[in-house]
Amino acid sequence: MLGRPHDRSQPRPRPPDDGPPGAPHSGTREDREAITQVMDRLHRAWARHDADAYGGLFTRDASYVTFVGTCYSGRDDIINSHRVLFRKHLKGTRLAGEITDIRFHGPDTAILVGRGDTYKGRRAPRKPSKVQTLTFVRESDGQWRIAAFHNTQRKALMEAISFKTTPGLIPAAQR
Repeated sequence: MLGRPHDRSQPRPRPPDDGPPGAPHSGTREDREAITQVMDRLHRAWARHDADAYGGLFTRDASYVTFVGTCYSGRDDIINSHRVLFRKHLKGTRLAGEITDIRFHGPDTAILVGRGDTYKGRRAPRKPSKVQTLTFVRESDGQWRIAAFHNTQRKALMEAISFKTTPGLIPAAQR
């Protein structure tokens, strides 16, 4: 049943290995690939400076927080702001990015954490300077879309100083 549209008024049948309600869901290989494909389409839309295609990957009521803290609400707001950004501040830019983690919270919700950046020219930055968190939902048409996007400017020097002076702040995955 995963990947097919369903009536949202009816509960989606749970796979037998899904555990108790509220337990993390591992997601299927197809779901991971579908989310990765959404990210690929996001990058391609950005490269074309196609605000409509970019915004079309978000839910109608999506929230979008930029690294400077600007909050956009809804697909139309995301599209309209990117039309302006692609003509002005982000003209000629491309996206660089890497997915560091995808975690599923039920069969229709996933959290993606990655690193990303914008750049001009042919060479993407070696170390993207932003950390991004995206919440994906499978909508009633069976398509994965972005319901929330949060972009944070990474402060590598501040992070290094805090890790040096307070080692307990180092994330377990980096110890």
